[in-house]
Amino acid sequence: MDITVVKGDITAQNVDAIVNAANNGMRGGGGVDGAIHAAGGPAVLADCIARFPNGLATGDAGWTTAGELPADWVIHTVGPNYAAGQRDRSLLLSCYRRCLEVADELGVRSIAFPLISAGVYAWPLEDAVDAAVSTLETTSTRVRESRIVAFSDRDFRAVRARLG
Repeated sequence: MDITVVKGDITAQNVDAIVNAANNGMRGGGGVDGAIHAAGGPAVLADCIARFPNGLATGDAGWTTAGELPADWVIHTVGPNYAAGQRDRSLLLSCYRRCLEVADELGVRSIAFPLISAGVYAWPLEDAVDAAVSTLETTSTRVRESRIVAFSDRDFRAVRARLG
């Protein structure tokens, strides 16, 4: 699989699926989650309500329509909230692995990820980057292109340095 980093807006990525760093409630939120719901329109929230009536567990992933986004699918995952004391790294690794499993179920060939848990959930940046890259490098998948979309210059530089 080809792994790249771009600086930009995840909602503008022309890929088969974009990954949403969601919260357990699956009803929209701030950051990446809010941006995806805003850009995708009401169809994304309606599908979240229908598909996840009881929310989604931390470390798990599931899909919805992408609504008005350029992607075909949104793959939602709930990262651990480091700031709230959820510091089990295996949950963060599970987010990336489960997203790729869901992508394979959907037949996705290209996918765009944010840095899961690295924003408001405050996972330390270097470890968040390592978790993303190492899991994408080692997980067996039929996905051909994984793009990490960095919102800030700092995040972009960190991912680029880790990718070499």
